[in-house]
Amino acid sequence: MHSHNMQKNLGVIVMGGGYFAHFHINAWLRLPAVKLLAIVETDLAKHQDLKDKLRSQHSTDTLITDSLSAALSYGEADIIDIATPPASHATLIEQSINHGCPIIVCQKPFCGSYKTAKSVCEKIKHSNAKVVVHENFRFQPWYRAIKTELNKHSLGTLLNASFRLRPGDGQGPDAYLARQPYFRTMPRFLIHETGVHFIDVFRYLFGEPQAVTAELQRLNPSITGEDAGFFIFHYNNGMRAQFDGNRLLDHAADNTRLTMGEMLIEGTQGSLALYGNGALSLRRFGDIHWTDISYQFNDIDFGGDCVFNTQQHISDHLQRGTPLENLASDYVRNLELEETIYDAAAAKAKTEC
Repeated sequence: MHSHNMQKNLGVIVMGGGYFAHFHINAWLRLPAVKLLAIVETDLAKHQDLKDKLRSQHSTDTLITDSLSAALSYGEADIIDIATPPASHATLIEQSINHGCPIIVCQKPFCGSYKTAKSVCEKIKHSNAKVVVHENFRFQPWYRAIKTELNKHSLGTLLNASFRLRPGDGQGPDAYLARQPYFRTMPRFLIHETGVHFIDVFRYLFGEPQAVTAELQRLNPSITGEDAGFFIFHYNNGMRAQFDGNRLLDHAADNTRLTMGEMLIEGTQGSLALYGNGALSLRRFGDIHWTDISYQFNDIDFGGDCVFNTQQHISDHLQRGTPLENLASDYVRNLELEETIYDAAAAKAKTEC
């Protein structure tokens, strides 16, 4: 690991300049002691937009290029942040490892498939690089606050949890065209694209499941993959955690993309609810009233500024030595569980995982 004193800025290269990469770029520009060295975008048509964006953020010495090697020779990179489509991940991770970059960050869906991700993890093992998957949902402020509450054991023994995903963006022939049109042609959609976040959130909050039940369906004929369905994680102590997703339905929220839905966690001594505006409340067993759990969050960019929180977590590791979550070697379990969910749905049977 490079040893950094607080004076040295961390050099960051972002690969990609598409829709979601902009959130990464914004967050790096806002992080103290980080220097955004370069943005690598192979689509030259996007370069002017990126230049305008950087000018508006007063970051005029960031290089915009279509070549990773040009970016690497521009300055010393501590972090390479890969925010490109999954098909390019394996190659870019390998190039970054070969360059000797200490921290490599990779967007999800990590390497596109469990099989590819597993072979990439083998290569990582034989290098000094740390590869972190940019799985930002667990860094949404409400899940950090829920984790703090669960660590107090205020709900007693957890027996039930359910998250209802209701973004309301999946109706009609034009579904997803405005923001992420590639959603329309993904052969695996609801679980692969969105449900994987909740596989990770459930693991973060509740630990490792032992078995899975699932049922998936496609409701909108204009798209290729599934857009509704559920999976249930079964735990040895009898607990169940259910993801119930439907992209055609919405929930009560000013911004249905803030939390993407609502959650209820129930234990022998109480229940905890997450609402569409990010509010959390707790009800003790036997009570009829809910009490607010107060916590602060910044409602900017995406998901309560979770991209910033994720990237701050990574820069804290380099600057202060704090431990890293979402290392590729651990994250790959999410992809294994994703495969198991598709298998369980196809088999229409409870499946060991």
